[in-house]
Amino acid sequence: MPVTPPQAADPQAAIIVCLDFGDGDYEQNVEEVVRLVESAGVRRHRVIGGRRVKPDPKLYAGTGKVAEVGRAAEELNAACVIFNHALSPAQERNVERELRRRVLDRTELILEIFAQRAQTTEGKLQVELAQLEHLATRLVRGWTHLERQRGGLGKTGGPGEKQLELDRRYIASRVRVLKAKLHTLKKQRSVQRRARARREVLSVSIVGYTNAGKSTLFNALTRAKAYEADQLFATLDTTTRRVWLADAGNVVISDTVGFIRDLPHGLVAAFRATLEETVHADLLLHVVDASSPARKEQAAQVEKVLAEIPAGDAPRLPVWNKIDAVGSGNELSPGVERDQYGRISRVFLSARTGAGLEGLRAAIAEFARQRAAARGTAAPQAYPLQPH
Repeated sequence: MPVTPPQAADPQAAIIVCLDFGDGDYEQNVEEVVRLVESAGVRRHRVIGGRRVKPDPKLYAGTGKVAEVGRAAEELNAACVIFNHALSPAQERNVERELRRRVLDRTELILEIFAQRAQTTEGKLQVELAQLEHLATRLVRGWTHLERQRGGLGKTGGPGEKQLELDRRYIASRVRVLKAKLHTLKKQRSVQRRARARREVLSVSIVGYTNAGKSTLFNALTRAKAYEADQLFATLDTTTRRVWLADAGNVVISDTVGFIRDLPHGLVAAFRATLEETVHADLLLHVVDASSPARKEQAAQVEKVLAEIPAGDAPRLPVWNKIDAVGSGNELSPGVERDQYGRISRVFLSARTGAGLEGLRAAIAEFARQRAAARGTAAPQAYPLQPH
């Protein structure tokens, strides 16, 4: 039977399991998963940690640690246990049986957040596709009680099919429908991109680790009112605006979903259609949270996902944001950094206060001039063709 938590369990309370395998910064991993859990709507939580050389094949965390998690879940009256790791279907099923509570791994937690945040039709389709493709590998966990033969009418129907097989067939059918709808939307965006290319409109995409301040920067550049908040995955759906920038002409700027460590491969595949705005962009603004002690690792994770999309060869400009939040003794000043050829190679700014935005606009204009020179076309006109 599917695992159901105790009747009195609090659905907004959870136990977080984050184990240290010695392969990264454990404290930063704990801080990140706590923020993920809070972004999913959990109000009360407790972190259970520990060190292991490798995962336990049966219970991932081992018998003793799972027993400790069970005691904590009872004390907190938590309805859910969340692992900051990727569990196999068998491990997830075994832990649920031991704890008699719902268990989510890191992939399912991120999918849950995405499902809550999707606003547009395309975003909802992509989330549903990712959820179904993930569920297809774990049907046995939730449907074992239905795995029985379905008889026919009277004595003429034959043995029938197992419920599990019917569920898999339904999921496969629904996945085909979702992919067809997303393919239609993909063609529509392709038409729009070709139209922009004919008009030689510069396309700029804002990418970066989740909560690096991409939406705040997008709003500062475009005067849009995209949702922004100090939380992970505050923005899920891609938003695009056209603006006029002096010496750059008309520019189309897109705000994209944030990346994160160990972003599920299936989620990247499902959102490939949206991320194509990044693949086909003329310039990527790689926003880095300058106040984060893990900024180097976060930037590396972004580059890893960009290579997977693939957008690894796309021109990019590092933008160090949140310089106003950098700790004492490490202050950064708004402005630009230039390479040995005199070209702007990095921008320092605060999207929240607006300090350094002129340097970013100058960098985009410089790129527009270089792009025009490489193509042998005229530089952007000194007046807006279509004021925004």
